[in-house]
Amino acid sequence: MLTDAPTPELAWSDALVLGYAPLDDVHEEFVEVLAHLKRCADTELSAALDAVITHAESHFALEDRWMRDTEFPPRACHIDEHAAVLQSAYEVRDLLKSGNTVATRDFAEALIRWFPGHATHLDSALSHWMFKRQHAGKPVVFRRTIAPR
Repeated sequence: MLTDAPTPELAWSDALVLGYAPLDDVHEEFVEVLAHLKRCADTELSAALDAVITHAESHFALEDRWMRDTEFPPRACHIDEHAAVLQSAYEVRDLLKSGNTVATRDFAEALIRWFPGHATHLDSALSHWMFKRQHAGKPVVFRRTIAPR
C-alpha cells in the first residue's frame, strides 16, 4: 500500500548484503536499475521500466531455478511472490503504453518499499541455504553501515 510518506531512497549498501555473492551481485544490479527507474525523466520511463522487467525476469528465474534445483523447502511462496511482481510489472508496462506515467512512478516506489523486506525475509533464507550447500556453513556478513547502539 502506498502512503503519502516520501519514498525512501534505495541504494546498494552493506545493509542489503546477504553473504551469497551470486545473489548479492544480482541484487546490486536490481537496486541500480530500480534507482534509475525512480529518477529518470518521463521520456525515459519506457526504457527504464523495460530494463527493470528484463532484469527481474532474469533475476527471479535464477532464484527460482536455485530453489527448485536444490529443493529449497519454503520455495512455493517465494516463487509466487516473484510471479506476482512480474505480473504487476507487465500490467504497469501496458498502462505506460497508454500514457499512464503515474502508474509507473507508483510501481517504482512500491518496488523500492518492497525489496528490502523481500531480501531480508525471503532472500536471506535462500542465501543461507545456497551458501551452506556450497560451503557447509552460514555466511558471515560484516556490515559497516550499522550505527552502534
